[in-house]
This record gives sequence, C-alpha cells and structure tokens, in this order.
Amino acid sequence: MGSLSDPLALTASDLKNSRFTSLPPTPPDEPFAVNGAYIEDKDPQKVNLGIGVYRTADGLPWPLRVVEAAEEHLHEAKNVHRHEYLTIQGDREFLRLATDLVFGAEAKNSTQLMTGPDRDRVVSIQTVSGTGANRLGAELLARNIQPGCVWIPDPTWANHHTIWELAGVQRKTYPYYNNASKSFDFEGTVRTLSKSAKKNDVIILHACAHNPTGADPTQEQWKVLSELCKEKGLIPFFDLAYQGFASGNLEQDAWSIRHFFRCEPKLEFCVAQSFSKNFGLYGQRVGALHVVTSTVNHQTSQNLLGTLCHLVRGEYSMAPRGGSEIVRTVLGDKGLKNKWFDDLMTMSQRIQQMRQALYDELIRLKTLGKWDHILKQIGMFTYLGLSETQVMKIRSRHHIYMLKSGRISISGLNESNVKYVAQSIDDVVRTVV
Repeated sequence: MGSLSDPLALTASDLKNSRFTSLPPTPPDEPFAVNGAYIEDKDPQKVNLGIGVYRTADGLPWPLRVVEAAEEHLHEAKNVHRHEYLTIQGDREFLRLATDLVFGAEAKNSTQLMTGPDRDRVVSIQTVSGTGANRLGAELLARNIQPGCVWIPDPTWANHHTIWELAGVQRKTYPYYNNASKSFDFEGTVRTLSKSAKKNDVIILHACAHNPTGADPTQEQWKVLSELCKEKGLIPFFDLAYQGFASGNLEQDAWSIRHFFRCEPKLEFCVAQSFSKNFGLYGQRVGALHVVTSTVNHQTSQNLLGTLCHLVRGEYSMAPRGGSEIVRTVLGDKGLKNKWFDDLMTMSQRIQQMRQALYDELIRLKTLGKWDHILKQIGMFTYLGLSETQVMKIRSRHHIYMLKSGRISISGLNESNVKYVAQSIDDVVRTVV
C-alpha cells in the first residue's frame, strides 16, 4: 500500500471502491433482448419475429445442404494445416472468390470473374463477419480520411450507430424511409445530402434488402445516388449482408455496388460483405472488407493493405478460418456452387411465399390500412407500420415478438402460425391506436 507518509498511498476505502463504479448503464441490444424475452415466454402459441436468422417451414434452423456437403468434403480431406493460423489478411483464395462474388459479372459456370485493372482497384481483407468489416472500415476512414461526419440512414441496422460512435466520427442521419408511402424516401435522401453533405463525408448504403425496412432504391434511383456521391465528393460505404438471399439472384442483389464500381470518373468506396445469411454461417463469423480505389497504383494498394493489416493485428490478429474454408470450398467448385444457387432459391422463395401468405391473410380479414408494402419490400425484414404501443400490445396479448419499430423477420412466419399472426395484427390494429 505504500508508506503512511505517501500522499498517493491507497487507503482501505480506496480498495473497497471499484474504478468502474462511474460507468453508466448501457441499454441491451434490442434484437437479442427481444429474442431472450421470447425464450422465457412459456405460452405455446408464441411467435418469434424479432431475430434476423433464417428458419424453415417448421421454425427450425437450416444448415444449408451445400454447407453440409462442404463440411463433409473438408472432413474427408483431413488437411493437417486445418487448425493453423491464417495470414493477417486472411485466406487469400477465399478473398479472391469473395471479391468476384461482389464485383464480377456473375455466371454459374465461372469461378474467375475479375481480371486486370478492375481487380487491382480492390483491396480486400478477411474480417469477423459483416460487423467486423463495418468496424474495420470505419476505423480505416476515421484514422486516415477523417470525414466530417458519417450519414446513416434513418432507420438502419442499430449497430451502424454503435460502430461509428466507437470510431469517433460525428453521426448524422438522412431520411431513408417514408412512413406514409411505406417506401424508400428518395426525395428526402437526395434533398438532405445535396444540401448538407460535405466532401469526404461517408454515406452508409444498404446494397440490397434494407434492414430494417426491406425497402430498396430502384436502379434509376441508385444511378442518381452515384452521381450525387461524385458531385459532392462523398465516400459510399455499402453494407452487403444479403447477396443472393434477398432475391435469389446474386447479380441483382449486387447491382448497386457494381454500378458504383463502373462509374466514371471512378468512385472510391468500401463494401462490408457478410456470409452469415446467404450461407447460414451465423456463428462462424465469415466476412470481408473491400476497399475500392479510384486508380490502379501498386504502392497505394500495398500501403492500404498494410494499414488494414496493422489495424487487424492490433484488434484480433486475424479472422477465423473454419467458416471461410467452407465458403471457399463452395465458391471454388462449380458443382457445389450450383447447389448453393439452389439453396439460395429455396430460402428466398420461402421468404417471398410467407410475404404473400401474410398479405393474403390480412386482406382476407379486411384489416384496417394498406398492406401491399409487404409484397413490395424485399429480404428478411419488413416494417409492418405498427406503433410502439401496438407492438407492445401484440406481445402482451398474443405473445408475438417483434422490434418496437414494428420490424418483423419474415422468416419467423410459417404455414402453422401465419394465420394467427395476421389475426393478432388485425386485433391490435382495430383496438389499439
């Protein structure tokens, strides 16, 4: 404790008090809190529409058939290096294939899609899924570009705010969703960014299947947004979590990114790529960050990769290899890749069928309001248009769990519960303002 004459010596009272007593309480992450409340609920009719994971028609997780085939192949190979470290950059063959998936002209019979100068514009590094890619990209830009602010869509995936807060970049929002039309607020987005965004500001863009609304820009609107980014000198940052899962078509779901990539003069931007949804590898944490440069310069690319590796080394040294080996095995084999296309269609079509089933039931019940936005939106999530009061009431009355915004995960619906869910929505809409 030091001598009694030392004014800096710890006292008995000091030793009893934690240095962390002044930490403020942190609110729980809502999707996981909602999922926890669902698990604790003992009602036999409970329905989980909160958590963003794919579920089968029986309400169960679905290890993709092609993933099981890849796992069997990897097990039989018994590669003695299978538990060794990756490089800090990650699995380079996985990164090559992941890059082709995002930027290439997708074809079922092709595994090599990008060549020459196009490939040299993209610097890629393996990450801890899409969250890690978002975080690493934010850190890269915050430290080296020092943007005045990041423009985040309102609403968005809540973790975007946390990530950029931790990166120390001022956050502003642009009006992404029009509650009246239940669609993308194109006019509000363009008006806000045209008026207020500054050179080197970052703009977060969902490449497809916007989370939480399911409302995406049209291709013509994407073209206008790309021109706006060029005119204002903005840095687009794409979050790509649902390629192939949203529509069943890899090229369609990556259209926005590929358009920005082809722009003249060339844009510089980031893409955070996740394989959680489209491979069902939620717990494996497979992802990549792609940084697109405007010019092809070997030294610039090497310096950029070195900077990314330096950041990764100080955080977690390198990404895990198990999940990336599965993805690499599938994307690098024509037969397995075709099976993956089939699995993507299975998932996307079931989601679309459940959208139709929910819509049909609400129309049959003559539920107050318009519900065609359920069919127009895409991907795992939909904004129902319920108020927070109605969301809480549907939970207490009917044991149906969703986010307080009224966002539901369509994959939580199935033939056994969709009528019950529609009836519950109808009840709450009619009786609760």
